[in-house]
Amino acid sequence: MPPPPTETARRVLRAEADALAAVADRLGPGFDAVAAALFRCRGRVAVVGVGKSADVGQKLVGTLNSTGTRAYALDATRAVHGDLGMVHPDDVALLLSHSGESGELLRLLGPLRKLAAGLVAITGNAAGSLARAADASVIYGPVAESCPLGLAPSTSTTVMIALGDALAFTLLEQRGFTPEQFAAFHPAGSLGRKLATVAECMRRGDELRVAPAADTVREVFARVRHAGRRTGAVMLTDADGRLAGLFTDSDLARLIETRRDAALDGPVGAVMTRDPAVTGPGERLGDAVDLMRGRKISELPVVDGDGRPVGMLDITDLLGLDPVPAAAETRPVLRLADRKSA
Repeated sequence: MPPPPTETARRVLRAEADALAAVADRLGPGFDAVAAALFRCRGRVAVVGVGKSADVGQKLVGTLNSTGTRAYALDATRAVHGDLGMVHPDDVALLLSHSGESGELLRLLGPLRKLAAGLVAITGNAAGSLARAADASVIYGPVAESCPLGLAPSTSTTVMIALGDALAFTLLEQRGFTPEQFAAFHPAGSLGRKLATVAECMRRGDELRVAPAADTVREVFARVRHAGRRTGAVMLTDADGRLAGLFTDSDLARLIETRRDAALDGPVGAVMTRDPAVTGPGERLGDAVDLMRGRKISELPVVDGDGRPVGMLDITDLLGLDPVPAAAETRPVLRLADRKSA
């Protein structure tokens, strides 16, 4: 009778985790040499594998490209039927093979040696043909597959994936790759939104409600008009044009509900929220959203270096952001999908 599924799952996970720990302890000069070869590469990294190693290679290509190292996958079978034409003399070939004896891979060694600037490898076999032919190799050594039959590539592919990550992130650090550069490569999805700048999605210009703090509440709401999307907050400024406070539609409703009618003809500065939380246009959107969540606020003023209001983040704009053309300089680069102006 087979063991319970959770027992098998724990055994597999622990076996692969133990293998990763062992491989980490085995790393030596070969890793440094491979990382140096990839860092010096003036072209792209051609990642080559066969079978499951090819699948690992596809993942590694994606990680490299997103972290500042240009790469592409070279299919071993298609390569010998014309795809070697994509290899540039400045490229470095990174070959992946657990055994180091894959025939499809070995027959590429000669052509790649003539076409590419260098050959490096990730393999488990120090004595294999691949390790002996490569300029440098990350040799992770013997690992026991976690497959109950000991046959299906499992622990070995996990180790390859982890070593690929280690190489990619080593290169990231060596290149001084920044979160801003990462964001440029991830304009869509939740990563893109978190790493975008506040300026890319804040309301601006005619969409803002701005008034002097010395005006009365009645004057502010009678005179302040705006185009486009409605925001529920008025940014109030002092005599020098710097942000002094915030007054929202909810603040107005509370005055009316509590029958403080006299306050409507007094200065809005007397009933505004002073020194509200603010952000800058160059701050990351994810940080601004965290601030709004932590303060439990729906609007966040955006001020320049002198404290003057230049934009507004409204929580309703951050619930379903879609990319729009970056050339729209006077409009947010991210907008609420299908939102109608109030």
